[in-house]
Amino acid sequence: MSASGSKRITVLSLMTLVALGATACGGSTTSGTGTGNGSGSGQGANVNATGSPTRGGTLRVIGNADVDHLDTASAYYTTSYSLERTFTRQLYSYPASTDKNKALEPAPDVATELPTKSNGGISSDGRTITVHLRDGVRWNTTPARQVTAADFVLGFKRLCNPTQNSVGAPGYFEDTIAGMKDYCAAFASVPQNVAAFMDFMTSHDISGIQAVDDTTLRFTLTKPAGDFVNILALPFSSAAPVEYLNYMPDDADFRQHTLSDGPYAITKYVPGQSYVLGRNPAWQQSSDPLRHQYPNGIQVTLGADENAVQQQIAAGTQDLEWDTTVPTADVPTLKAGSDARLGIYPNYDSNPFLVFNEQSPNNSGALGKVAVRQALEYAVDKVALGQIYGGTTLNTPLDQVIPPGNVGYRAIDPYRTTGSRGDPAKCKSMLAAAGYPNGLTLTDVYRTSGKHPDVYQSVQADFKKCGVTIVGKPAAASDYYGKYLSDPTAAKSGVWDVSEPGWVPDWYGNNGRAIVEPLFDGRTYGPGSTDWGDYDNARVNADIDKALSTTDSSQAASALHDADTQIMKDAALIPFQTQSTPLMRSERVHNAVFWPFSTEYDYSNVWLDPAS
Repeated sequence: MSASGSKRITVLSLMTLVALGATACGGSTTSGTGTGNGSGSGQGANVNATGSPTRGGTLRVIGNADVDHLDTASAYYTTSYSLERTFTRQLYSYPASTDKNKALEPAPDVATELPTKSNGGISSDGRTITVHLRDGVRWNTTPARQVTAADFVLGFKRLCNPTQNSVGAPGYFEDTIAGMKDYCAAFASVPQNVAAFMDFMTSHDISGIQAVDDTTLRFTLTKPAGDFVNILALPFSSAAPVEYLNYMPDDADFRQHTLSDGPYAITKYVPGQSYVLGRNPAWQQSSDPLRHQYPNGIQVTLGADENAVQQQIAAGTQDLEWDTTVPTADVPTLKAGSDARLGIYPNYDSNPFLVFNEQSPNNSGALGKVAVRQALEYAVDKVALGQIYGGTTLNTPLDQVIPPGNVGYRAIDPYRTTGSRGDPAKCKSMLAAAGYPNGLTLTDVYRTSGKHPDVYQSVQADFKKCGVTIVGKPAAASDYYGKYLSDPTAAKSGVWDVSEPGWVPDWYGNNGRAIVEPLFDGRTYGPGSTDWGDYDNARVNADIDKALSTTDSSQAASALHDADTQIMKDAALIPFQTQSTPLMRSERVHNAVFWPFSTEYDYSNVWLDPAS
């Protein structure tokens, strides 16, 4: 699961947030206007949701680069999530809604209802989850056939296949489902060919996942998990048809033979260039409470940079973005003109932030001392750094671990400075009191792509005012996590002291497992860990355990807030900001609702102006 978090960050740094220069979601709950010309920190509203839904036309989507994977066992780019929304189904998923409370809570998809103890979906000990499937969910096979519980079992079995294309999030499932870890370990040694994979998956079972009958699934958990429905709502939890056993996961052949149980199906795919999706004739609106089938089809065109994307959408020759956002330089003009085609939406992220390498032997182990880290909390001018990402229109200073929109968030600001501009004098005096009157010299490993060098320079300038010299260590994005942040050897040898990663959780709402646990559970530290600074506090670990095991949302929120408070008391990181995403639509697009999980509009809910 730690790997999933870092992968998600890497994905977003390369793709969806490239226009903002982000590393890796946030903001208040202020709503945008009815046209979706949002405030930058709000959930926004339906964009141009006037009139009655109409059927017809082709939705035109344009962007830069292809997905990482088409296979739900491994797809992790936010663009992959956008595409999967149209042709895959999960037991639970998230509604497209301008009400943040609804948008961030999982709802029944293929499942008939949310499991509770009162309806028999959750056992008295919280370790057995029973899910019933709704009728009418069908694959676009010839002839069309019902999606069954066995199809979901196969979907889970495919998650930990030992190919280079298996880069999803098996950790979430291994940590919660009984027998999943053993199954994945056995799968790891299977020869990588179709016959061997088919034989293994058809002859080996995951003890904690059982298809009781065609319409009933039973999960046995290692221990109660209050966020298990959230895990089941991840795209990784999609059903998989038996035909997928005929291909190696996500290889070129597989990508030309995807099947659909959603409203659209991929009818043509040219790698790196385009997708054509048509209506899935097997799909029924009565069996899908979350998606629609308004346009006749969806055309995705790849290859354009963010400026070209913006120009074409503004001109009306394309409709929606794929993997880019409105260029930051264009946002002020669009806002000043109250352009109804612009929407600005919160990402609910912490992006970027500064992490301390608490193992570093440099400066006599200074960063291992709480008092030193607390002093450095006052060094950063968060408003100045935010200018790199478009200023307060597109980001809000953040003063804690958990951003708004995530479980456990309660506003705290333990190192308050006037206007979030920092306090160099206080930083200096506290460093002196901690035994470092002459300051420190710290090595900052930073990425050379996007806006990361600008972030490094901003931090360097702020720390200088505090009497701290920052020496840069540039790193290619491909080396950043594997070679530095997630390598204990590099940390222990002092190759780096501070760095500026970021974090986007894999889901929102009840997501302590997707924020606090991967970043700050000291028991997870090791190769590949996302507890980059080797932070470890027994009180925080106990809070994490309490939050993840309880099915009481208020108890989970309280435990995670306590963890947030303690982590900030220990100054394990310096939070900088939470970002927002600016999106554009053409005038003919109606009901473009922001879907936080893809940081784009939900293609499965828009309709087109019938006059266009």
